[in-house]
Amino acid sequence: MTSNGITAPPLGLYLHTPWCVRKCPYCDFNSHTAPVELPETAYLEALLADLDADLPWLPQQPVTTLFIGGGTPSLMSPDFYRRLFKGLGERLDLSQLGEVTLEANPGTFEQDRFSAYRALGINRLSLGIQSFQDPQLKALGRIHDSANAHQAIAAAQRAGFERINLDLMHGLPGQTPEQAVADLQAALAYDTGHVSWYQLTLEPNTAFYSSPPPLPVEDQLVDIQDAGRDLLLAAGLQNYEISAWSKPGQASQHNLNYWQFGDYLALGAGAHGKVTLPASAPDNILRYWKTRQPEAYLQRIGSRTAGRQGITTGDLPLEFMMNALRLQDGVPSKLFSERTGLPLSAIMGILNDLVQEQLLEPMEKRQRLAPTEKGHRFLNDVLERFMV
Repeated sequence: MTSNGITAPPLGLYLHTPWCVRKCPYCDFNSHTAPVELPETAYLEALLADLDADLPWLPQQPVTTLFIGGGTPSLMSPDFYRRLFKGLGERLDLSQLGEVTLEANPGTFEQDRFSAYRALGINRLSLGIQSFQDPQLKALGRIHDSANAHQAIAAAQRAGFERINLDLMHGLPGQTPEQAVADLQAALAYDTGHVSWYQLTLEPNTAFYSSPPPLPVEDQLVDIQDAGRDLLLAAGLQNYEISAWSKPGQASQHNLNYWQFGDYLALGAGAHGKVTLPASAPDNILRYWKTRQPEAYLQRIGSRTAGRQGITTGDLPLEFMMNALRLQDGVPSKLFSERTGLPLSAIMGILNDLVQEQLLEPMEKRQRLAPTEKGHRFLNDVLERFMV
């Protein structure tokens, strides 16, 4: 229990590797073209020095999940991760570490490393497939082709990964509803148990935003959503979060912790974290972020934390709800007080109005804060009600 009555939430760790072979035109993540030779040793030393400098003010509790994202984490060698895990184990309590996820690209080079990653304790892969069709992959600027995509999934399964997420996009340039459905059918044939299925959006500061490609019209997007939803449900997957579908027991535990307003440490260039501190300061729930540019991250001494900002009491309801209501089944009502330190009565008027408008499920039904189907569809409108 922290000093202001908040129950200490579970603690995850997000670690960012910022390099890719090349930047995709739709990508707004912190990714940068990799140098000819990756500075693995220098980056490892920077990561551990960064963690050492921040440890005095970070929560001292066991880490339960680790997610390694990017960029393209599978560009880093198994030896890099062996040394990294050793260094993390010397600094953090990993006794309760369960889920360890690595994002990987389907390139042949990365596939050769899957068995070594699995032997190191990485037990979940997230493969950036995006499409199984060469014209769409080319339009997205991906460096792999359809054959590589199929080979990567098969290689991951041969390497012993029982938990594999397939990232798929729809609403792609020139894509028909039939092609989008074919992509889903190809993914479901592997029965990996988890699919992230989301629509391509044109984000600011991307090449696609500056020069938009021809995308499917609204009617086609609706057809794709309807047909895809039917396929996924028929395959036994549940839409547990807006773009995440899984079979029982296959949901991403790390991402669930995000959406349940848990804590997660940030490590690596451009990583973001959220922590609940035991301090008596009024804004002791903090978001913090790391230096974005890889060169600057490598060259700094000590902490690479670029900024910290407390979440004010007034902002806590929105911060909590914008995560919790992404979940199809919502969260237990009591979690609001446990994670924010605020009584549920502080937002009861808003909740009652949303229930009346059939945007939230009646709470007395299951003692949960959960959106209705209509509420999920108009989630942005729901969240606006919590803005101060």
